[in-house]
Amino acid sequence: GGKQDELAGRSEASCVMLSTFVASSLSLSAPIGVSRVAQSRVSCTRMSDDEPWNSNAQSSTTLDKSTLEAAYDAAMNAPAPAAAGGKQDFLEAEPYWDQSTIPVNTYKNKAPFVGKIVSTKRIVGPEATGETCDVVMSHGGKMPYWEGQSYGVIPPGTNPKNGKPNSVRLYSIASSRYGDDMTGTTTTLCVRRATYWCPELKADDPAKKGVCSNYLCDSKPGDDVKLTGPSGKVMLIPEKDPNVDLIMVATGTGIAPYRSFIRRLFVEKTPFGEAYTKGSGLAWLFLGVANSDALLYDDEWQEVLKKYPDNFRLDYALSREQKNKDGGKMYIQDKVAEYSDEIFTRMDNGAHMYFCGLKGMMPGITEMLEGVCKDKGLVWEDKLSEWKKAGQWHVEVY
Repeated sequence: GGKQDELAGRSEASCVMLSTFVASSLSLSAPIGVSRVAQSRVSCTRMSDDEPWNSNAQSSTTLDKSTLEAAYDAAMNAPAPAAAGGKQDFLEAEPYWDQSTIPVNTYKNKAPFVGKIVSTKRIVGPEATGETCDVVMSHGGKMPYWEGQSYGVIPPGTNPKNGKPNSVRLYSIASSRYGDDMTGTTTTLCVRRATYWCPELKADDPAKKGVCSNYLCDSKPGDDVKLTGPSGKVMLIPEKDPNVDLIMVATGTGIAPYRSFIRRLFVEKTPFGEAYTKGSGLAWLFLGVANSDALLYDDEWQEVLKKYPDNFRLDYALSREQKNKDGGKMYIQDKVAEYSDEIFTRMDNGAHMYFCGLKGMMPGITEMLEGVCKDKGLVWEDKLSEWKKAGQWHVEVY
């Protein structure tokens, strides 16, 4: 009897180990939909009589789908181990500037990744024109990305025009690859709620509001969110040169990729950040919004300015509060034009210039640089072609 009890105990322990192994395998392997987990049932029952070595072994331990799902969810949401000394270096390429392994389109429209909303908060003041939210979501380490890339979001529901499921919308990622919590398991998006003001109703027309932006701005912690991507290589940082100038021009939520840049450079202890802050490179941010209440992440920029005044510059264009040199509203292109000669010189010395936000800013900026070319006796088209060929000109506007 004692022998059989011992064998039964071993059988039970073996079954628990097997179940743990299965659950661990689910969390370590390529993403598996919960539907497959739901079909699984691992149980220990009395072994058949054709196993004479253990004919009477029996266990009452049962692991059903809920246990496996819980293990799967725990693995999905477990934080990645932070490196010793608090450094953010566990998601780096080797060497860190090598872009050959950048993740692209890990998840596609037909088989999106299902993440979870962690938090949603309004980040503009009461006098801002419209509402902008900071939306943090968990990907459990299963959907890594690099700074400058975008996620696709598929909002729930169907398109009333054709009855088909809603299509994907792209959003530039506003966090570094490590996420705001620096665990490598979250992503932050900066989303402006899209509304349509109807002049006849003299109110917002809910039938014409932006489907995806409203879904994200109204999301609650724990909500599922379908994600595709990451996508894009246009806005990446050239990290091989720690002395490179990065001139970043944004309107509104176009600030997103630059927040990911600046966090990598100045907030987190990354290999590139450590090299950059020891070098001569300048990260120069231009942000255009309507007024002071509409400024995005200003507290973060001010903190970086205090710590790294030699490597970071900041210029705002507040169209409803500032005047340009001609007495009109100060738009982003007007603010950039104030430094036209310096920007041109930096570009000729190898700087990279980025544009993200409303496409309306581009004509004014290109006209300004064209004027500098003319003053120098150069042909603008040739100069722009030269910058593009060298990979110095990065545009993501809408």
